[in-house]
Amino acid sequence: MSETIRCFIAIDIDQKNILEKILSIQKVLKETNADLKLVEPQNIHLTLKFLGEISEEKVKKVIEAIKNIQFKSFKIVLKGLGVFPTIAHPRVLWIGITNGFKDASSIFIQLEDKLANLGFPKEERGFSPHLTIARVKSGKGKAELIKILEKFKNEEFGEISVEAVKLKRSVLISKGPIYSTIFEVKPLV
Repeated sequence: MSETIRCFIAIDIDQKNILEKILSIQKVLKETNADLKLVEPQNIHLTLKFLGEISEEKVKKVIEAIKNIQFKSFKIVLKGLGVFPTIAHPRVLWIGITNGFKDASSIFIQLEDKLANLGFPKEERGFSPHLTIARVKSGKGKAELIKILEKFKNEEFGEISVEAVKLKRSVLISKGPIYSTIFEVKPLV
């Protein structure tokens, strides 16, 4: 039986100044004493498509499919702190994007079409680009958490230049996931 690989397609966030700003917000969130699992800075990314556990053979087919996505380098502005699914029942804390939504959506649509041909179901909820920065594990400290979310709902985190779309491997360990890049697509020149 062949090994399966847990995969997703993403845009990495690796600009030091932005990661430092995210870390400072995570620190403020942690100070609420809410029951949170913070995302490690090296794991912060914008997910374009989660693929789940797939065979090595399917990974090869995904690489062939994503080789053909086309995009030009573009800028994304990271702005706003929010939650999924609702403020009354927060489960995921995220940073949103403003500028760059149209370009990121174009990549998402290309991926959806190419990967549907390989048997991956299309995203029913559509594309909601965000950076997950924490997961809420329980209702502890929710009132304080909501105050912080309200305070930073329009916070600007900076601008990134998108220079690659990456197929990432996710290995789950007790401390949290470890991500590595399997393949990347560069923008058109």
